[in-house]
Amino acid sequence: MEKLPINKLFISHNGEGDEEYLNFFHRLLEAPDFEWKDFGVPGENEADQLEEQIKPVQLVIILSGLFNRHPKLIQKQVKISRKMNKPLIIIRPYGMEEVPIQLEALAQDIVGWNRVCIVDTILENL
Repeated sequence: MEKLPINKLFISHNGEGDEEYLNFFHRLLEAPDFEWKDFGVPGENEADQLEEQIKPVQLVIILSGLFNRHPKLIQKQVKISRKMNKPLIIIRPYGMEEVPIQLEALAQDIVGWNRVCIVDTILENL
């Protein structure tokens, strides 16, 4: 069997143990035929730390449900991503359709929580 390429991702975070982050992380773990590595380090949220986390990735995933609770942090992650010209995928808040307007305007793509749709959207934007 051919070895799958490892997709280098940054998944937005605010700190260890965030339920939305963990749910998303587990959805990707369950995806067959999809190898990936998250370069995000929960708890390391200073600008220079975020730059080091985002620099090697192919794509940035923003969990928009975190935006309401941590707007400054998510805005910082988005700003760094944009500065580095990284494709930006927005994940809708869990169980909701609305994405914050500030994020929607910056996204290459917006997707819900369906695992197959998430993986397809990631692969389309790499």
